[in-house]
Amino acid sequence: MESDLVRLKFETLRWTKGKLRLIDQRKLPQQFVYFDCDDHKKVAYAIKNLVVRGAPAIGVAAGYGMALAAKEYRDLKGESFFKKLKRASETLASTRPTAVNLFWALKRQEKLIESNLAETPSEIFKLLLQEALQIHEEDRQMCRAIGENGNKLIPKRATILTHCNAGALATGGIGTALGVIYTAVSKGKEVKVFADETRPVLQGARLTAWELRRQGIDTTLICDNMAGSLLASGAIDLVIVGADRIAKNLDFANKIGTYPLAVLANHHKVPLYVAAPSSTFDQSIPNGSKIVIEERDKSEVLQSGKGKINVRGLKVYNPAFDVTPASLVSAIITEKGIIP
Repeated sequence: MESDLVRLKFETLRWTKGKLRLIDQRKLPQQFVYFDCDDHKKVAYAIKNLVVRGAPAIGVAAGYGMALAAKEYRDLKGESFFKKLKRASETLASTRPTAVNLFWALKRQEKLIESNLAETPSEIFKLLLQEALQIHEEDRQMCRAIGENGNKLIPKRATILTHCNAGALATGGIGTALGVIYTAVSKGKEVKVFADETRPVLQGARLTAWELRRQGIDTTLICDNMAGSLLASGAIDLVIVGADRIAKNLDFANKIGTYPLAVLANHHKVPLYVAAPSSTFDQSIPNGSKIVIEERDKSEVLQSGKGKINVRGLKVYNPAFDVTPASLVSAIITEKGIIP
């Protein structure tokens, strides 16, 4: 259930008729179509290929993926069944290395399996599905609480800059960074948003802009390299972004381009806030230098509009994330409160 005041006009993930239904985010904004997953391998494909993306949404999808694996293999007996579940968990875990919510959700499902080894495969399927639904509901509630907490930091009139997509499309609820914006607007605040395009996959241009406008938010799209000029002009009151993993010292990984944006915001004395659920915190790593950064295929960078950059011998470096040190962060907004 979304916030009492925030009403979404779409649902990113949904369990329906024994399947996981996802909005296919590769197709937005040109097409609004669904991608149905009736087995765990389709869920793994969806995560790896950005049908579903955003750390919380990936975690929710992985939870459902384990339930689907149990459904697939429930005719097996004993050790064969549990080996298949372990392999399914490994398949899902191998999809994207940076978003910690993925591993958090899989560990929850693995722990549930370990606690119910005496149960039948059919019963374990029911338990895993129940847990996946619970993970999904918890994410809805966390997004709602993040929105309420973050709203305290938003002035009555605010122009906000955001990067990538940390909205409803990235979660099981109203979003993290955009959830704060939706909550502020629902409470009568006048909010305008500038959205970075977020190269190379254009999550800002394709997803954030689509989502904000669908919710009726005043939105302006800019190229990533325009952010510095915009911040220098004094037009931006605050920057708010999401996170895919937060280290023990509060360094955080987010979509590539977040770090230079944080440097620019700090230089121009504009507060930068990170909105993320507690499931994004990774206490096992001391600082951001230990965060594994996913590198994606060069084709994402070489695609330019409808054409492709074709230069013989050209090398491509395509990290999906960068790490921003905690010293550049004004506060982290969680469902439990605000960490200054």
